[in-house]
Amino acid sequence: MKMKIIVTDKIAEEAVKLMEKEGFEVKTDEIDHEKLLVEIPKYDALIVRSRTKVDKDVIKAGADGKLKVIGRAGIGVDNIDLGEAGRNKIMVVNAPTGATFSVAELTIAHMLTLSRRICIADFSKKKGEWIKKQLKGTELHGKTLGLVGCGNIGRCVAKYAKIFNMKIIGYDPFLSKEEMEKNGIEKIEKLEELISESDYISLHIPHTEKTHHIIDAKMISKMKKNAYLINIARGGTVDEKALYEALKKGEIAGAGLDVFEKEPPVNNPLLDLDNVVLTPHIGANTKEGQIRAGTVCAEQVLKALKGEKPDFWVNKKLM
Repeated sequence: MKMKIIVTDKIAEEAVKLMEKEGFEVKTDEIDHEKLLVEIPKYDALIVRSRTKVDKDVIKAGADGKLKVIGRAGIGVDNIDLGEAGRNKIMVVNAPTGATFSVAELTIAHMLTLSRRICIADFSKKKGEWIKKQLKGTELHGKTLGLVGCGNIGRCVAKYAKIFNMKIIGYDPFLSKEEMEKNGIEKIEKLEELISESDYISLHIPHTEKTHHIIDAKMISKMKKNAYLINIARGGTVDEKALYEALKKGEIAGAGLDVFEKEPPVNNPLLDLDNVVLTPHIGANTKEGQIRAGTVCAEQVLKALKGEKPDFWVNKKLM
């Protein structure tokens, strides 16, 4: 009898075909939470992206059935109760390498867009204006980029930034000085120091209790007046009210945000500022990134179902 996999968020067709080719029965259905509670006991594996919330109730329902593994077709697992999955001996795997290039490229795109005021230039030109003298920009060349989090994506951003001859510094308590130096990143021990030294600050961290509002009013006050804050990571890591006040008062030069505390950001005052570049959580949303994230996740799920050790087993220490 074939093992069954349910995919409740849209993933690349290549990933679905890979699982079917390996002999597994795959159902794709963007069902709601209530229906998932009913359906999940029938399946050996569940694959999600960010829409589906795999909370305690879903995991308990799956554990009462035959659920063995939950796959996240992406890097962030904040929509999955890792502890509950661990207590029920259900593996959680992800695809941390899937969207690395996509997110890193969008980070650089935000930096360039802010530095050269591209959005304002585009909007004004389409209105028939020619405000060349008002659009004096700044170069990335020779500036200092501060990375908050130096994992796969942070290291990729550093690699791209070096092409612009930027100085790269990083804050990451989980990595050694030697490991960071191998990737051309100077390790900074204190976040406050990184914030005050950087011309561009880019976040590449998950949203957890420890990282909630890690960039708060106090941290923002330490930024240079001509510095930019970039967040293509997770909403909730930046205090948006404090950021708005700093931007409105001209205490910092600008910000580029792809993620928000509440998504979509309805009635968010940041929407009214012209020194902010905003995108709708599209960091991983490229054709190549989605194929990569889906297939890597599928490979991890298949390993788990075959009794093999997954490469990206997120809750291993909780089981």
